Amino acid sequence: MPRPEPDHQPITLRPAEPGDAVAVAEIWRDGWRDGHLGHVPDVLVAVRTPESFAVRAAQRVSDTTIAVVEGGVAGFVMVVEDEVEQLYVAAAHRGSGVAGALLACAERLGWEQGHERVWLAVATGNARARRFYERQGWVDEGAFGYPAEGPDGPIPVPCHRYVKPLAGA
Repeated sequence: MPRPEPDHQPITLRPAEPGDAVAVAEIWRDGWRDGHLGHVPDVLVAVRTPESFAVRAAQRVSDTTIAVVEGGVAGFVMVVEDEVEQLYVAAAHRGSGVAGALLACAERLGWEQGHERVWLAVATGNARARRFYERQGWVDEGAFGYPAEGPDGPIPVPCHRYVKPLAGA
C-alpha cells in the first residue's frame, strides 16, 4: 500500500530564544538516541542524559535556529562557523519538509558568514541521515573520528564527513 503524503504545514524559521531550550533539548535527545544508539561508544551514551541535553540546549541558544509548525518547535539546527553541528526534527514532523528547510537555512547561514562550503558529521551507522544528506546534494568525504564532548575530554565517534559547496545559498 502506498505511503500517504505527509500533511505539509507552513514552516516558520526563526532564531531560538531562551524559552525554546526545553523543546530543543527534548527533540535533540530523542533524535540523538534514534540516530546514535548502537553506533557510538557506550561511554558517550552514558553521558548523554536528559540533563546533559537540557544544559547544552540552554548554552547553545545563540547558535540555534528553530522550525515552528502550528505554534510548536518542530526541529532545530545549530551552526557554528562552517559546521552544521546539530540538525534534529521531532519524530512527528519527520518527512514533512522541516529537515530540508532547516538544512537550507544552515547552508544560507554558512554563505552569509563567508564560507565557500559547509560540513557536518554523521554517525557511520545512521543510514537514514546519510541518505537524507545525499538527497540534499551533500557529498561524503569519508570516515573520521568526530571528537564528541565527553566528561573527561573528547570521545572519538565513528562518523562520515559530509560537505556541500555553497554558491549563493
